[in-house]
Amino acid sequence: MIALIDGDILTYRIGYASNDENWDICRWRLDEFLEDLLVFDLEVDDYEGWLTDGSNNFRKQIAKTLPYKGQRSNAKPTHYDALREHMQSSWGFKMETEQEADDAIGIRATELAGEGIICTIDKDLDNIPGPHYNFVKRVRYDVSVRHASRNFDRQILTGDRMDNVEGLKGIGPVKADRILGEETYSAYELYRRVVEAYGGDTERVKENAQLLWIRTKPNELWEPPTSTTEEA
Repeated sequence: MIALIDGDILTYRIGYASNDENWDICRWRLDEFLEDLLVFDLEVDDYEGWLTDGSNNFRKQIAKTLPYKGQRSNAKPTHYDALREHMQSSWGFKMETEQEADDAIGIRATELAGEGIICTIDKDLDNIPGPHYNFVKRVRYDVSVRHASRNFDRQILTGDRMDNVEGLKGIGPVKADRILGEETYSAYELYRRVVEAYGGDTERVKENAQLLWIRTKPNELWEPPTSTTEEA
C-alpha cells in the first residue's frame, strides 16, 4: 500500500500551529507528523506527496460565475515557504503548477486501483473511490464508486464556499440528498436530477462540475455521463 499525501493541508495545519515558533520547531513537527503517519498509523510500503502552486490552475479559465478561489485571503503561515521547500527537498513531494495536489492524488489513486490510500482531511477527495485516511480523526475508510459519484453530485448542488464555487441558493447537504434521491441511482440519473434542480441550465451545471471534479487521469475535464455510461 502507498500513502498518497496532501501536502497543502499539512502546510497550513502545521504552519499555523507553528506561527509563533522558530523554524526548527516547525520542521520537527512536520517530520514527526509524517514519520508517525507512515510508520505507526498506516504501516505503508511507500508514500508520495504533492503540493499546489495555483498560479496556472486550469480551473481559473473555466470559472465564469465567480472567480475560482477568488475570495481567499493571501495571508499565509509564517513558515509557509520553508515548509513547502522542506517537503520537496527532504520528503520528495512534487509541486503541481497547472492543476492541484488533489488532482495529482486522484490520478495516482486511480492508477493504483486500491493499492494507494488517500491521506487528507479534504472532503473534495471523497469524490475519488478507494481507501482513505483522515489523519486528524485518525480514521481509515473506503469510498465506493457509487458513493464517490453521489458525493460529487452533492457538491454540484451545494457548491464549495472554500473554492468560491456557487451552488444553488438554500441547498445544503440534507436538501441535496433529497434532490438526488435513492442511493442506488446511476451516475446518469444523479446528473439528470442535478440538471433538473438547476432548472435545465446545463451550462451552469457543467461549469460547477468541471470546477469541482477531481481528475482521475491526466488533463481530464469532466463531461456529462450518458444513459450508457458504465459504472463499477
